[in-house]
Amino acid sequence: MTDADQVELARRAAAGERAALELLWRLHRRFAAAVLLAHLPRRADLEDLLQEVAVSLCEHIGELRQPERFLPWLRSIALNRARSSARRESLRAHAAASLDALPAEPAGPAAGNEDATRAAAARALELAGRLDPDYGEPLIMKCVRGLSQRQIATALGLSEAAVETRLARARRLLRRELEQEEAVLPSRRVAAPRTSAADRAEA
Repeated sequence: MTDADQVELARRAAAGERAALELLWRLHRRFAAAVLLAHLPRRADLEDLLQEVAVSLCEHIGELRQPERFLPWLRSIALNRARSSARRESLRAHAAASLDALPAEPAGPAAGNEDATRAAAARALELAGRLDPDYGEPLIMKCVRGLSQRQIATALGLSEAAVETRLARARRLLRRELEQEEAVLPSRRVAAPRTSAADRAEA
């Protein structure tokens, strides 16, 4: 779906078209999850907050005056939910399901490699969530949601150059964390840890 298509979809949703609103949420649910992951207080529940974001979206979509600014508008809703959260349940226990993780492959050598890669990616995502939100949020948007630098810049209200700088800094921080973890716990190394989220963000 092109950017123009998404703007038109947001316009229809704001005008009260329920089918357009449902599709808009399906398209951007993982974007909202990426924002929440970068800003959640410790032990808050991601799935609960996604539900709150969805409810707020339904209640306030009619207030959207600039359909082309839907992503920044949705981000502000997610930020408000994250900042007001006082829940005590674990975030990480629900992260994979909330991000629509792919089902496991059948058992076998190939499946073993896939499991190792998934474990490395999950660990990288966990570490990314611990970064300063200025760096962790654009990295998660890039790796989890697959947004372009231009889309991230629009969502965060930054220039593309600023996003590129933050992504580069985030990758360096993430790689340093992974290397330090490997140095301390070499027995926990998994296949191809250096091609996890930090490196895929460069694609």
